[in-house]
Amino acid sequence: MDQTRRLTLVAGLLFILLGAFFLAVQLVPGFDVWLDLAYWWPLVVVAPGVLLFLLALVIQVPALAVPGSIITGIGALLFWQNATGNWDSWAYAWTLIPGFNGIGLILTGLLSGKPGKSLSAGLWLIVISIVLFAVFASLLGGPALPGTIVPSLVIALGVLMLARALLHFGAAK
Repeated sequence: MDQTRRLTLVAGLLFILLGAFFLAVQLVPGFDVWLDLAYWWPLVVVAPGVLLFLLALVIQVPALAVPGSIITGIGALLFWQNATGNWDSWAYAWTLIPGFNGIGLILTGLLSGKPGKSLSAGLWLIVISIVLFAVFASLLGGPALPGTIVPSLVIALGVLMLARALLHFGAAK
């Protein structure tokens, strides 16, 4: 099946799902109350990210995983901030965006079957993002650095060990 046909198939399925959702809002009593948009609106940001992941899989364009992970990550941040009311966390939460990019690079490498360089670059972006998050959060009113530095260092060490193991495993093939 060629890419144009796959894309048309995905678009058709998405329109069916979207139409079913709007139909449910119109016909099912209380559905709109259950779906309190004041709480769930960040899913409007998450949905395009998930769509990009699906497109990466269906039309076999692995590079779409990068914007998909960035958009999904930002939507997840918005969801958390909306649920907790902690909007001030944007002062340091933006430092997670390079990590979302790193996740996208890793997924791109895995989907393309060539994880080597993208895996290494993605893991480094995740480590940098974690460190920046810990530093900025401690300086700008987020979780205090002394309380998060040890877990952050343990996570960073685990990510580095994982990267080393995966890179050596990939090089052995």
